[in-house]
Amino acid sequence: MIIIKEIHSKKDLKAFVKFPFKLYENSKYWVPPIIKEELKTFDKKVNPVFKDAEARFLLAYDGNEIVGRVASIINWIEVKGQNQKKMRFGWFDAIDDLNVTKALLEKVHEIGKQNNLEYVEGPVGFSNLDKVGVLTHGFDEIGSMITWHNHPYYAEHFKSLNYEVAKTYSENKMEFKNILPEFFSRIQTLIKKRYQLRALNFTSNKDILPYTDEMFEVFSKSHAVLSSFVEINQEQRDYFKKKFIGFLNPEYVKFVVDKDDKLVGFGIVTPSFAEALQKMNGKLFPFGLGHLLHAKKHAKTVTFYLIGVLPEYQNKGVTAIIFHEFHKTFSEKGITMCIRGPELDDNVAIQKLWKNFKPVTHKRRCTFKKNIA
Repeated sequence: MIIIKEIHSKKDLKAFVKFPFKLYENSKYWVPPIIKEELKTFDKKVNPVFKDAEARFLLAYDGNEIVGRVASIINWIEVKGQNQKKMRFGWFDAIDDLNVTKALLEKVHEIGKQNNLEYVEGPVGFSNLDKVGVLTHGFDEIGSMITWHNHPYYAEHFKSLNYEVAKTYSENKMEFKNILPEFFSRIQTLIKKRYQLRALNFTSNKDILPYTDEMFEVFSKSHAVLSSFVEINQEQRDYFKKKFIGFLNPEYVKFVVDKDDKLVGFGIVTPSFAEALQKMNGKLFPFGLGHLLHAKKHAKTVTFYLIGVLPEYQNKGVTAIIFHEFHKTFSEKGITMCIRGPELDDNVAIQKLWKNFKPVTHKRRCTFKKNIA
C-alpha cells in the first residue's frame, strides 16, 4: 500500500532532494542538482518566493522505502493577481508504478481543493525562472542545469490518469558553425546608428550587478505576453542575483543600452555545466567546485539561458546586436555547440529569431493539467 507523507523536518526534506539520485543512479543523461543549493530553494527562510507562494513537500512510501515525491505549489500572485485558479506541482519523480503517481497527485488535488483552486498543472516550479515540463522526446540526450530529466513512463502515467497536455515546449541545439554572421553583422551596425544604441560587454561579474534590476524589468516586460508568465517580486530578483551571478562568465553576458544608458535588451549564456554536475553527484566539496570552475573556463558547449528585449524595441533588430557580440566571443572561445533551453511552442517570435541558424529540435517536453473543481 502506498502511503503519502508530508515533510515536516530537515531530515525528510533532504530525503526529498536525494530521492532522484537513487532513481537515476544508472542514467547517463540525468544531471543532478547541487544538494545544498536545492535545499536552499525549499527553505522558507532563504528563498523569498515564499513571500508570494507556498509549497508542501510530499513523499510516497511503500513500507519504509521512498518511491516517489512531489511539491505542491500555490503562487498567490498567479491565483489572486491573474485570477488563475491553478494548483501547481513540481519536482515530481516516481518509480514506474501508476499507483505511486496516482497517490501523489491525489494529495496535490486535495490541497488544491482545500484552497478553492480549479485545476492542477505541472511539472512547473514557482515561477518562469524555475525548471518546467515533463520530457517527452530526447531521453538519450544529456540534461542541463536548467531542465528536469525524467524517465519515459512519466508522461504515460499522466495520460493514464486522464491528464491533458497544457503547454508544449521545444529544446533546440545549433552548431556554432551554422550561426553565420551574414544574418546579423551588417544589420546590427545600421540598428545601432538608427536608434542610437550600443553594446555592453563585461570582464567581471561585479560590473554586471548595477544592471541586474533593469535586466529583470526588461525580462518581465518582454515575457509578459507569454501564456506561462507570472510576475517575479523584488526579493526574488535579489535572490536570483546572488544565486546565479557566480555561475556566469561575464564574457557571456551581453547588454544593449540606448543613448541614455537605459537597458533595452540583453542575452545571457552559460557554459554547459552538465558533465561537471554529473561528476559532482550533488556535492560541492571536496572536488565539486573544481569541476564547476573547469567547465566555466573550458566548456565548448554553451546554453542560452535568458534573452529579452523591451516591447518597444522588438522587431527592430536589437537581437542582431546581441548575436553579433556573442558571435565574436564564441569565436574567441572556440565554442562548437549552442543549446537553447525550453521554449514555448506558441512563442512564434523566439522561433523566428533562430530560424536562419539551422536549429535542430533534440528534446520536447510539456506540462499536464487536470480540472479538480
